[in-house]
Amino acid sequence: MSIEFIGFSATQETSETVLPQGPVVNKSFLGAVARAHEYAGFDRVLVAHSSASVDGFQVASYIASQTDRLGILLAHRPGFVSPTLAARQFATLDHFADGRLAVHVISGGDDTEQQRDGDFLDHDQRYQRTDEYLDVVKKTWTSEGPFDHEGPIYRFKGQNAGVRPVKDQHIPVYFGGSSDAAIEVAGKHADVYALWGESLAQVADTIARVRAAAAKHGRADKIRFSLSLRPVLAETEEKAWAKADAILATATERVKQNVHFNKRPQDPQNAGSKRLLETAAQGKVVDERLWTGIAALTKASGNSTGLVGTPEQVRDALVKYWEIGVTTFLIRGFDPIQDALQYGRELIPLVRAAIAEREAQDQRLAA
Repeated sequence: MSIEFIGFSATQETSETVLPQGPVVNKSFLGAVARAHEYAGFDRVLVAHSSASVDGFQVASYIASQTDRLGILLAHRPGFVSPTLAARQFATLDHFADGRLAVHVISGGDDTEQQRDGDFLDHDQRYQRTDEYLDVVKKTWTSEGPFDHEGPIYRFKGQNAGVRPVKDQHIPVYFGGSSDAAIEVAGKHADVYALWGESLAQVADTIARVRAAAAKHGRADKIRFSLSLRPVLAETEEKAWAKADAILATATERVKQNVHFNKRPQDPQNAGSKRLLETAAQGKVVDERLWTGIAALTKASGNSTGLVGTPEQVRDALVKYWEIGVTTFLIRGFDPIQDALQYGRELIPLVRAAIAEREAQDQRLAA
């Protein structure tokens, strides 16, 4: 797969600009979001995770039941269940999803948030745990018979899973985290390394660091890269920036009114969000159309930088990221369903066509 698009799922209609609508767990809305993304041509949708979120395994299972082709990217924090149990949970869900599951491993970058679920390890200890956790998960998927494990954190004797993933005894592992400790673990374990929407220079730097970490394990050419962005599209550039300004104004008003949404109460602890704030400090716009308004407002809470312009302009910006090594784009709008449908109509086909043409040219030149 030369290019992949991932969307965002939720059990309630809400965003920085949309007040929460309906119950926290709204099956009708979740089903509609999933089917909209499948119709729009997305490859997967993310099922996010936090210490306050609904249970992702059940959300992912429901999405699988409501769709036929759409892949699922399930966010998972190591350490809250045994890795042998998690491996079997992932494999079971993968069977119910007909092999459409991938796992996004997030070790956690905020001590306060981790402690809400009883995790009091420090930052580097969490990544040490993740390393051993993934060792055990993968061994549970692939062992030919019972195995024992005794490490710094986990100890098992005679584990022999009765269920394995659908394809090749493996489920794709996506990985987040920008610290040195995170990158070392990603280099060993990740199939796809995920970045927030940073500048071209920052992304190129991170890709080089991750590839260097992967090279230690003979994996430099095996790891792929994902970038998370919030595209804002309109038929003219002027209208697109006006739309972005209106989004920021609405979100700012919600902050003034103390209406709850995804805004940090304090400066971030995790390296990825600190890097996003460094990007935002460069100005409202970086690299021609990387928009930092929401990142600055929310203190870089999650996926919060955007690309603003016409579909063709945003396509060109995405292709520039592809040229430096990004092959997956996690794109999320501010109107959950309507923006997903707009991306499917106006952006995703343009990007796929442009990259297919570039790859065909490269093949002709190589021949």
